[in-house]
Amino acid sequence: MTTADPVQTGARPVYESAVTQIGSQVEAFLEHGILIFFGAGAPEELHDMSVLHQVTSAEDGPRPGDTITLGDTSLEILAVGSVVRDNLLNLGHLDLKADGRTEAKLPGDVCVAVGPIPRLTPGDAFTITRSQET
Repeated sequence: MTTADPVQTGARPVYESAVTQIGSQVEAFLEHGILIFFGAGAPEELHDMSVLHQVTSAEDGPRPGDTITLGDTSLEILAVGSVVRDNLLNLGHLDLKADGRTEAKLPGDVCVAVGPIPRLTPGDAFTITRSQET
């Protein structure tokens, strides 16, 4: 986990969003190294377990080597499941797992290093940046 500013490291944003709501069950998932995102228009039954967000720019989904920034914390993406791009671009859905895997266990997983995932609050940024070299 790092707090480096991806913009200063020559990276460009491929997905930008702002947190609008934190579900009541999010804390329980965080204790297990999981953070679930859904776009603001998600069905009501998903709100309790999710971080809801409003997309401001969606050029692409994440790839291994990209950086996901949650508020002030930046994490390197190690693995991405096969349906992540479509889920994120179409539904604003992403399952972030701090499991250290270099191959996603499930098709919807985005894996980062083992460690704490930051607690978010409404207004925090949720962005994915890509190095200019990739």
